[in-house]
Amino acid sequence: MVRLIFIWSAILSTLLIAALGLLVGPGAFWAFAITGPLVLLGLADMMQTKHSIKRNFPVIGHGRYLMEKLRPEIQQYYVESNTDGTPYNRNFRSVAYRRAKGQIETMPFGTQQKVYEPGTEWVAHSLDAKTAPHEEPKVLVGEETCEHPYLCSRLGVSAMSYGALSAPAILALNLGAKNGGFAVNTGEGGISPYHLEHGGDLIWQIGTGYFGCRADDGGFDAGKFKENAARPSVKMIEVKLSQGAKPAHGGILPAAKVTEEISQIRGVPQGEDVLSPPTHSAFSNPREMMEFIGRLRDICGKPIGFKLCIGRQEEFVGLVKAMVETGIVPDFISIDGGEGGTGAAPIEFSNSIGAPLRDGLAFAHSILLGAGVRSRTKLIASGKIITGYHMFRAMALGADICQSARGFMFALGCIQARRCNHNDCPVGVASQRPGLTRALVVNDKARRVEGLHRRTIHAFLEIVAAAGLESADEIEPRMIHKRIDERRVFTFDQVYAFLSDRDLVDGRAPELLEQMWLHSDTSCFGCRGETAHL
Repeated sequence: MVRLIFIWSAILSTLLIAALGLLVGPGAFWAFAITGPLVLLGLADMMQTKHSIKRNFPVIGHGRYLMEKLRPEIQQYYVESNTDGTPYNRNFRSVAYRRAKGQIETMPFGTQQKVYEPGTEWVAHSLDAKTAPHEEPKVLVGEETCEHPYLCSRLGVSAMSYGALSAPAILALNLGAKNGGFAVNTGEGGISPYHLEHGGDLIWQIGTGYFGCRADDGGFDAGKFKENAARPSVKMIEVKLSQGAKPAHGGILPAAKVTEEISQIRGVPQGEDVLSPPTHSAFSNPREMMEFIGRLRDICGKPIGFKLCIGRQEEFVGLVKAMVETGIVPDFISIDGGEGGTGAAPIEFSNSIGAPLRDGLAFAHSILLGAGVRSRTKLIASGKIITGYHMFRAMALGADICQSARGFMFALGCIQARRCNHNDCPVGVASQRPGLTRALVVNDKARRVEGLHRRTIHAFLEIVAAAGLESADEIEPRMIHKRIDERRVFTFDQVYAFLSDRDLVDGRAPELLEQMWLHSDTSCFGCRGETAHL
């Protein structure tokens, strides 16, 4: 019916304009400037074979695609409330923007949280509250094992590669980190010139693609590693096993973002998708992995750790058991949440694979305690950390240090357009198109990056002081309450099961964990034995 209406409208309008042109004058023919393109568009719609909507509804069918394109913006700005937006709601985005800019960040008229709904959490404050310190107490990583230990901020920039982010974004992060005294994780894309330009502290991440220490065959090159690890800016090295956005999948950099420069930095072909392997070739089992970590530490004398999203629990137990057997304990372990992050990832992996941060962090902390090695390593938490409370909660579950990716993206101007994987980020944060990246002014955004860090740390330390603590090291799980239902409230030590020091090695752990420890195999990652599951 609509096709017929269009056809007859096109015929009649054409005849009418032609008649008016003959009767009134040539000026009437200007109407073809409006009707002509519409007629041609409608004819093209009916003849094309890819879109059924446009074939059946010529011209007006384009409205459907326009509304679909505008839907995220309409949803974000006009439909969702301050508390129900995802991945980050308006309240969290706003506090990041305000802290980055140094604007008023207080909340008027009370909380918007539904405090009697299940899942609500709060910190138990103390009547003996303290005064928050003016200077940030930092954490020393690698003190007993490294020639060059690193005094690390409690909050840093989580892994985001150059290529995934634009050059101005990396420059602003690095300059902000230098001014604020904290570190930027390079992501698995390697160390770019933009990571080095301002001399800010770096955590160099080495993924399965070995960018920055990649041999011609794609494997690990110890010589190139030594050269890059010796850079003064590189303070720690992180071996990435998996990441929360796509655990067990390997990194993805779309071909549109692989410029000539990125292809040279990473040593990969230009104009092709860069797909990192899902596993490492430098080691094949937990024991070899610990020996690899020890080898890297011997080469550079700097703190070495690894990053993963917790998947099969027995495999993490195997890693910890390998630490006990080899005596090689990494200087830090980064736990990423399976909630998904800044990277481009299949929806199944972001939504349905990998433990969320809180569950993975609590489990890792407990197993390290039970094995008697928790005091020899630091835990870094990464996954939707954006406020001082998020930091406090992560530390109640065992973290020593927190990292944020999307929080610092907000400081750079990210508006959560969710176009990170299309190379058309409207604010130039996650794009390689010069027409978009020029909008990001490095010096201005660097001030915002530094401001977000400083004010978030201050907020965190105020919570520590309100809890009556002298130091963040005193945070305990019992200090956070979680509503289970309308009538029951548990503390975190009741919600999560934590082992005590050496429970696993001394045989005092619950049966399920004890069996997991006994049957874990350090000679392979994916062995299937008589493994108990928690």
